[in-house]
Amino acid sequence: MNRRDDPNPFDDEDHQVNPFSNSKAAPASKSRIPQMFSNIGLGQKHDVTVDIPLDSMNDPKKKEKELAAWDADLKRRERDIKRREETVAGANVPVDDRNWPPFFPIIHHDISNEIPVNAQRLQYMAFGSWLGIVLCLVFNVLAVIICWAKGGGVKIFFLATIYALMGCPLSYVLWYRPLYRAMRTGSVLKFGWFFLFYMLHIGFCVFAAIAPPIVFHGKSLIGILAAVDVFSEHALVGKVYLFFRGQR
Repeated sequence: MNRRDDPNPFDDEDHQVNPFSNSKAAPASKSRIPQMFSNIGLGQKHDVTVDIPLDSMNDPKKKEKELAAWDADLKRRERDIKRREETVAGANVPVDDRNWPPFFPIIHHDISNEIPVNAQRLQYMAFGSWLGIVLCLVFNVLAVIICWAKGGGVKIFFLATIYALMGCPLSYVLWYRPLYRAMRTGSVLKFGWFFLFYMLHIGFCVFAAIAPPIVFHGKSLIGILAAVDVFSEHALVGKVYLFFRGQR
């Protein structure tokens, strides 16, 4: 049997072209290769291509411009912060750090360094007045506890506690701190605020010293009338009330 007549297994069934031959028909075999790749999804015109601008990424001039702009922005912000600090320092705005009482600082208080010398004595007197009202309200709670133990009722104890918890901070916020800042800065508005609320404070002290049972319940405030009423029933409690009245 003649082997020359055998069919070539590499011949294209359609075109009968040998892809390994060097004949002129060989380029035609290349048309099958793109078709094979297109069948598996490669080489189509709808494929996504990503163009990476390597020139822009590796451009040293562009990076240098960005760094220069960033550095200029940082310097500008630094100048703004420095200018604000200088403005605050030039305005002599004090920083109210808490330093009193020393064992548990809750307020800012430094008369010797912040108040003018000619006004320090008056400020110390005002500070003593504020401490006086704090001590009076605390003592009021203790005296009312004694009265409660003698059958005065629990309502007067709660009222006395409310007076102390509200009177101490409100007296500081409403008139002592405005006076302190007015002495320090010379603000007329703060002086007016102080005089207004200090007059109210004096009125409350006078009312509490008399303690008429027309607004406040029973003996929640230890004053003259409450002491006279209690003294007839309990001598010890009445003496405590009169002692507190004498301290005022």
